[in-house]
Amino acid sequence: MEIGSLEPQIVWKIFAEITRVPRPSKKEARIQAFIEDFAVRHGLTSRRDEKGNIVIVRPASPGRENEPALILQSHMDMVCEKDADVRIDFENDPIEAYVDGEWVKAKGTTLGADCGIGMALQMAVLIDKTLSCPRIEALFTVDEEQGLTGAMNLGEGMLTGTRMINLDSEDEGELFIGCAGGIDTIATMRYRPEAIGGGNDYTYYKIGLSGLHGGHSGDDIEKGFANSNKLLNRLLWNLDRECGLRLARFDGGNLRNAIPREAEAIVAIPSGRCAEADKLFRRLTDEIAAEYRLTEPAMKFTFEPAAQRPVHLLPADVQRRLLDVLYAVPHGVMAMSRSMPGLVETSTNLASVKMPEEGVVVMTTSQRSSVESAKRDIADRVGAVFALAGAEVHHTDGYPGWAPNPDSSLVRESAEIYRELFGNDPKIRAIHAGLECGLFLTRYPELDMISTGPTLRGVHSPAERVEIATVAKVWRYLCELVKRV
Repeated sequence: MEIGSLEPQIVWKIFAEITRVPRPSKKEARIQAFIEDFAVRHGLTSRRDEKGNIVIVRPASPGRENEPALILQSHMDMVCEKDADVRIDFENDPIEAYVDGEWVKAKGTTLGADCGIGMALQMAVLIDKTLSCPRIEALFTVDEEQGLTGAMNLGEGMLTGTRMINLDSEDEGELFIGCAGGIDTIATMRYRPEAIGGGNDYTYYKIGLSGLHGGHSGDDIEKGFANSNKLLNRLLWNLDRECGLRLARFDGGNLRNAIPREAEAIVAIPSGRCAEADKLFRRLTDEIAAEYRLTEPAMKFTFEPAAQRPVHLLPADVQRRLLDVLYAVPHGVMAMSRSMPGLVETSTNLASVKMPEEGVVVMTTSQRSSVESAKRDIADRVGAVFALAGAEVHHTDGYPGWAPNPDSSLVRESAEIYRELFGNDPKIRAIHAGLECGLFLTRYPELDMISTGPTLRGVHSPAERVEIATVAKVWRYLCELVKRV
């Protein structure tokens, strides 16, 4: 079945078009052009601020001109992740989306339903002539996934409404009324590479780990999924101590807001100890696979000859400090909320370990918390661990959380409409992921907001998918919100 023939077609046809438009974070020129052309094609006005955020305005229906404007919001960029064997240029190639039973998926890449399906819902509201609605201000922000710079720098006068429906949530039947704030902690180790002399009797290997779930570092952090950087380092740390391993290269993870799924290292092992190293590798990987048998059944380790001999190694003291700090730096849930049972309060993610040039290792981590002081504390804790290893530590400015207000009029009305439509109460909750809502409050402190959306799974990984039936349900709900809120 073609995606555009799914119901409601008004939404799915737009989403199918969106998947054909490349839109990596910080490189949104093509999707910006698509959005502005959409406005022109449908006789709507649009405006763009200096950062590239775009607002399309649908005028109020007859008789509703005196009502306050209603804001619909999503972000236009997407996370670009792929399986190792997939060839794609995310800056130029379309996403290959397809229908698989009850889900829409992509072939070996992220789908971009985060937040492409939110965009499609917004755009459908803008052009559905059957809807009676107040003035609609549809806001599309840039760079949500890589830094929230669009929301941080929203232009003056872009919005006039005081009520906002954010469409960047991933669980149908749940209304989100709060989110965590976040900050990144980046550590850099610098060293003088050690040349491999001709007399060194080493055999060179590539050690790899793949097949992990990965996922969103906010939504999925409490699910027990493995971190490829931590597990690969665990192998290297033990092989170092038991077999005299030397490290040439470590490459794991990609995005600050994704739990890393894959990692690999190029190593040198004394030739007389290769059999010992192979035996230890097999024992350790069997142990790790048993530990994660329920959460990571597709985990795959490789231990194979390197395609080519490296030129340099890390000096032994630098290697020891690097492997120690990667072992020691925390990852995962640090605290659960006491005010909202089941909500992760504070977490940290060891997102990537890269060697962008000879003599440099860059380790990127991200911290989240719904408590501002706890966010700062975990960032400082992570930074202190890196500092003990002699790394240079840098914290980003971060972004604020969105404090829940369950008594707001928008929350009450939205919950009542959901109950009337579907016969049950929506779950009212906060989310550990970062939403742009907290940033909008810094510019528009009077905003009353909720966040909703269809069910997505595997976000920020090639397993990303959107449940077809929930899109129809959210469309029905959104139409009623637009008519009645």
